[in-house]
Amino acid sequence: MNTVRSFVKEWLLTIIFAIVIAIAINKFLFFLISVPSGSMYPTIKPKDKIITTRMYNFEKIKRGEILVFYSHEFEETMVKRVIGLPNDLVEIKEGGSVFINGNRIEEPYIMYPDSRTGTFKIPQGKYLFLGDNRVHSLDSRSWKEPFISEKDIKGKAVSILLPLERISKLH
Repeated sequence: MNTVRSFVKEWLLTIIFAIVIAIAINKFLFFLISVPSGSMYPTIKPKDKIITTRMYNFEKIKRGEILVFYSHEFEETMVKRVIGLPNDLVEIKEGGSVFINGNRIEEPYIMYPDSRTGTFKIPQGKYLFLGDNRVHSLDSRSWKEPFISEKDIKGKAVSILLPLERISKLH
């Protein structure tokens, strides 16, 4: 009986330790999300599972990165590409071309541009996001509050994990 009790105690401690480690990793290092829409198509497809690294240093955010953030307006977690950084002037012109501080940016990942236009002056500590599938993306161009605060940015999408045939690093 002591052998069974010892065996159960040993395994129970191992399982509890593994659960604590898994929770800590999910809380502080990375997490997995399931993409709900086609707003990032063809880069990311609906239902793709994305590995996301937690973000702590917002000064390292680079234009063009795919980030995961919480939208208070829609009360949901979203995945979009960051286009406007703090203090940028972003102009979206007819035909979908994007200008940052007067310079046109190249966006080779856009296959479906949109005709929605707009001019946005990004406040300090905030960011402007657009989907890659611009014609079908609910993004900064149509939100009541077009900017996302850095405190609402959860992390950087780094790779597609599932489905297995789509495993790849995100750019």
